[in-house]
Amino acid sequence: MSVKPEPVSALFAGPFALATLSAPDGPAFPALVTPDARVLDLRSALGDGPADVRGLLEEWETVLPRLRALAAAGGPDRGPLADFRVHAPVEPRQVFQSGANYRQHVIDLHVAHRAPGDDRPEEERRAEAAEIMDRRAAEDLPYVFIGLPSAITGPYDDVVLPAWAEKPDWELELAAVIGRPAHRVSVAEALEHVAGYTIANDLTDRATVFRRDMPQIGTDWLRSKNAPGFTPLGPWIVPAESIADPGDLRLTLKLNGETMQDESTKDMIFDVARMVSYASQSARLLPGDLVLTGSPAGNGMHWGRLLRDGDVMEGSVTGLGAQRTRCVAEGAA
Repeated sequence: MSVKPEPVSALFAGPFALATLSAPDGPAFPALVTPDARVLDLRSALGDGPADVRGLLEEWETVLPRLRALAAAGGPDRGPLADFRVHAPVEPRQVFQSGANYRQHVIDLHVAHRAPGDDRPEEERRAEAAEIMDRRAAEDLPYVFIGLPSAITGPYDDVVLPAWAEKPDWELELAAVIGRPAHRVSVAEALEHVAGYTIANDLTDRATVFRRDMPQIGTDWLRSKNAPGFTPLGPWIVPAESIADPGDLRLTLKLNGETMQDESTKDMIFDVARMVSYASQSARLLPGDLVLTGSPAGNGMHWGRLLRDGDVMEGSVTGLGAQRTRCVAEGAA
């Protein structure tokens, strides 16, 4: 089951976006979507076009001018977007996730996760968190780890909350989508390797982030972040050329209609270029890969309200549209 998107006047910034769609009982296909919610099947429109969005991204430099021309020409299409199911816009080979990348969020987490026996006033612990972040920024050390593509689900699909997840939480994020392979690229050239942007909700079970059996091991991102469907993605990829400044976008997440996260990417400690460059120093980033850039303040731990069966999350990012997902407890009908 899935929650249908709410109708809006303009779906995204710019003349077009990329999506992965399917007709009822039909195969998924790469699509060009226009801001007025019309759909063009790129398999036929490009003639010799790739069979999926990742294939388009692998040929991004040559495909992009053709996409611009198709969007400008208008012409025949397959009909309104409402007739199709919207899937996650791309199937990446690699997912690079970021932690502790929004200043206010890190301060809130530092205060919420007080160590046993730490009776210092909240003001002192907040000052300590600010000092730690300033040092990280000066040393140019983002915190990046690996997620699983199998955790990705569509932007309107139900999210199953596993029975073992005691404290499932939301984390709305801006995700950069790689269009050119990137390995050991500089900050100055990093954005040249970004094809576009999309929305990710990087769900986390707070109860399993830290290993209880052996604290020396540290964090357990496999357990806490990678259950099937824990990363709703999309609805589309908006080309980077349509987003004037990824460092000045508004992220808003509503839970059952109530705003929980509402912050600008200006609050990032490390911007998109620094995140992409840093990840590329160790790994080779491939077309279609995702670089998630962290989540702002306002998660469930901050509010003392974690996800429950029946909750509906609505996440939006300036110029990128919105996703809407419902939480369903494992085993629920």
